[in-house]
Amino acid sequence: MSKATKKKLYVLDTSVLLFDHNAIQHFEDNDVAIPITVLEELDNFKIGNDTKNFEARAVIRFLDKLSGLSGLNNWLSLGTKKGRIKIVMQAGHLEVDAGEVYGSDKNDHRIINAALSLQNEGKNTKVVLVTKDINLRIKAKAIGLFAEDYLTGKVKNMDTVSEGASLFEELDSEIIHNLYAKGSIKEGGILKGNKTANGYYVLNNCSNSVLARYDSVEDTLIRVEKQYAFSIKPKNAEQTFAMDALLNDEIKLVAVQGVAGTGKTLLALAAALEQRNKYDQIILARPIIPLSNREIGFLPGNAEDKISPYMQPLYDNLKFIKSQFKGTEKRAKVLEELEESGKLSITALAFIRGRSFANVMFIVDEAQNLTPHEVKTIITRAGDGTKIVFTGDIAQIDTPYMDEQSNGLTYLIDKLKGHHLFAHIKLEKGERSELANLANELL
Repeated sequence: MSKATKKKLYVLDTSVLLFDHNAIQHFEDNDVAIPITVLEELDNFKIGNDTKNFEARAVIRFLDKLSGLSGLNNWLSLGTKKGRIKIVMQAGHLEVDAGEVYGSDKNDHRIINAALSLQNEGKNTKVVLVTKDINLRIKAKAIGLFAEDYLTGKVKNMDTVSEGASLFEELDSEIIHNLYAKGSIKEGGILKGNKTANGYYVLNNCSNSVLARYDSVEDTLIRVEKQYAFSIKPKNAEQTFAMDALLNDEIKLVAVQGVAGTGKTLLALAAALEQRNKYDQIILARPIIPLSNREIGFLPGNAEDKISPYMQPLYDNLKFIKSQFKGTEKRAKVLEELEESGKLSITALAFIRGRSFANVMFIVDEAQNLTPHEVKTIITRAGDGTKIVFTGDIAQIDTPYMDEQSNGLTYLIDKLKGHHLFAHIKLEKGERSELANLANELL
């Protein structure tokens, strides 16, 4: 059999199944093998309320349903136009044994050995180990095994995600004058085919400039002005664009992307507080990413005490907004009332799983640490009157099995950019301090 027609057999690592419990179904008509070591690791992850625990349970249920009364040690069909699946164990003797090569009997080495045994059995089959673990891929390749990342949901073209507002120079001064005078004008070819629903643009000529948003429903350019939100005023054009999207009732889903210090979370929180009377509740949430492998259970106190250290950045933004007012001012009292009544809630994403949200302003911070499946799950929970805002920096991912191309924020922007319900704004200019800007630029 030629290399061009060589059948493929994909061996899945635990990291892939915890990233996407539907991964087994995403290899077209190729066969899929799961090392028995992976089943043991899934068993270790099945208890808990974190996303990886839900994913582990979903995989286990799928395999149980698929096998029925049959054994999983023989090939089972995955369905029409799909390949087959089975659970595999390491063969008795291997010419190259990963445990011996690397000097330990780790689970990773057992998974490699299971793939090597399949490679020895099927001389006309290309065996590929699929894993989100970069080091495991390197180890596999080092001893002659094909290995690759899990590509489903991975964004190939990053241009859509990385681009900010578009700049149009040397425009006819009459265009800018009319946009200022009327507030909106027909697009009429001004953007030269570079039209994106809720796209933001800087239009200028030699003497004047104007900020604009493209309304795809009406095919018009709408002038964007600086708007205050709960005494927070945008400091640059990018922040002005972000505030416009956050305060626009017609835009139900917003992604604000930018490096540390650009004001992503602060703007989102201020916009939510400004619109507090439109929503029944304002929820700020972020995924819990333990530092130094310190899981949340090691912290003392009740659930609120445990999550408080992880939510501190959100509290810091709220504290900054509070600092804009004196204790006796009406807005300072409004903030206190919102917190006391529960209308303003700061929590961990793990605690809101399974809930539906109607008439809620829902802000998800650090969204780059979510998987595409998690982002989809959150959005599908949105009821009538709900607006969802995702903020994050795709260059600052804290989870080991995701990168700039495979995280949930990147996936969201890539899939939804250009839809009239969605807006994406990239903040590039830091406004926190000169020192923060120095770190972003030079470190």
